[in-house]
Order: sequence, then structure tokens, then C-alpha cells
Amino acid sequence: MNKNIWKGFGYGLLATLAMTILMLISVATKISPMPAPIPVALAKLVFGSVPKPVLLSSGMLFHFFYGGIAGMIFVKLFTKRNVVNGLLYGGILWLIMQVVFLPILGWGFFGINITPKIAVATLILHSVYGLTLGWLFMRNNKRGG
Repeated sequence: MNKNIWKGFGYGLLATLAMTILMLISVATKISPMPAPIPVALAKLVFGSVPKPVLLSSGMLFHFFYGGIAGMIFVKLFTKRNVVNGLLYGGILWLIMQVVFLPILGWGFFGINITPKIAVATLILHSVYGLTLGWLFMRNNKRGG
């Protein structure tokens, strides 16, 4: 398999880490408009009533795995891997979240059943993911790798 595919997975994990740190800060400071971090809400939907550590760990495991796989897909979709395309890709992932995952949670399209602020907050988070992903590839290209 192409080594860029594995770089995509690794860079996707790092980009997920960047967005997750911001997400956790927003939850801790209570500025997050979401009733729960989305990965945790999805885990609760899948597993039901389980102990909180199980929800948190399974939600984060899924979140990072998804972020890594998304990084691999980025490699396949974009031959030019830079900040602009990373931002575009983050926007695509954000849109998928808005029309697939949020309705599955019962939050409605763009989180409208809870608050439209969810759409803005998650756009910021996905922008961080895309910018980080694109920057990591640009940085790698400048180093000749």
C-alpha cells in the first residue's frame, strides 16, 4: 500500500487530536453548544446505558479511528495536499456530519433541533481538522518526504 496512505492515517490521527483538544476545552469551559461531545453521544446511541468510562473511551476510539480513515481518504481524493484542500476536505466532512450523524442523534440537520450554534461550533472543529491535515502534508512535502 502507498506510504502516503499510512501518512494520511497518521496525519488524520494528529488532526483529530487537534480538533479534540479544542472540543474538550469548549466542553470544559462550557462554551460548547452541544449537549454532549458528538463522539460520546454516538457511543451512547450505539451502546445505550453503560458506565461513563466506557462511553468516553469507545466514543474517542471511534472518533480517532474515523479521523485516521478520513486522513487516508484525503490522500485518495486530493493529489495536491495543502492547507486549502485540507480546509475544503474539513468542510466536506463537516457537511457529512450535519446531514448524516446529527440527524441520527436526533439533533436534526445542522443541529437545528438543539441549536443552530452546533453547526458553527462543528464547522470550527472540522476546519481545525482540515487545516491541520493539510498543514501536516505541506510540512512533509517541504522536508522532501
